Amino acid sequence: MHLAAPGETVLELDRVSLCYRLAKQRLPSFKDYAIHWVKGTLVYEKFWALSEVSFSVARGEVVGIVGRNGAGKSSLLKVISRVLEPTTGSVRFDGRLAPILELGTGFDHELTGRENIFLNGMLLGRTRREIRERIDAIVDYSELGEFIESPIRAYSSGMLGRLGFSIASAWTPDLLILDEVFAAGDAAFTRKCEKTLSDFRDAGVTILLVSHSAPIVLETCTRALWLERGKLIADGKPEEVVAAYDKSTYETAG
Repeated sequence: MHLAAPGETVLELDRVSLCYRLAKQRLPSFKDYAIHWVKGTLVYEKFWALSEVSFSVARGEVVGIVGRNGAGKSSLLKVISRVLEPTTGSVRFDGRLAPILELGTGFDHELTGRENIFLNGMLLGRTRREIRERIDAIVDYSELGEFIESPIRAYSSGMLGRLGFSIASAWTPDLLILDEVFAAGDAAFTRKCEKTLSDFRDAGVTILLVSHSAPIVLETCTRALWLERGKLIADGKPEEVVAAYDKSTYETAG
């Protein structure tokens, strides 16, 4: 696998905006919705989840993204992961992505943990042979034990987080994308994840992570971005960005 040279730009966003259309009517049933849709009488309003976001990331950077709920953090990761197309602007990235978005994304809840390893692995672009070669290591890393043979509909959020991270980290990607992956895990597993991220960083992997945990951003990241209402407010050293974000949060709460 090709990894970009140190300092080389591997990800570039140029004036990226993302607009959702939200229905304004409160319709009591799908039948009413269908009638309005056929008649062309549905009324929408625009919600800009992202607005003119531009930044670039170099190989080996670990970038933490902070912001309030609804600030556009998860939408940004979905655009970078190619789950969503930006309404305007462009995203440039060449390489292999390993995204962990909302818990359960890419999983079939009627399948077992083991079956979901194959499903999720193939969604990440891995072959069945590659997955078979790593599946024991994935199961061991997840620490799910006998639960790996159970349908994941019975999993807790922490168990889903363990499984998702174990799959995504089983191979060395060019870009690892994490959306609140530490929020549902226990302290011991979080430390193991942090060690894996450190190993990836040493190997030159670029990492983007969303977290509401200031300590994780400060201890893990080499850079931080602050999003507010879909706009990029600050981009710089983690301690400076987190301090500015915390100050703004405190002032708003007061």
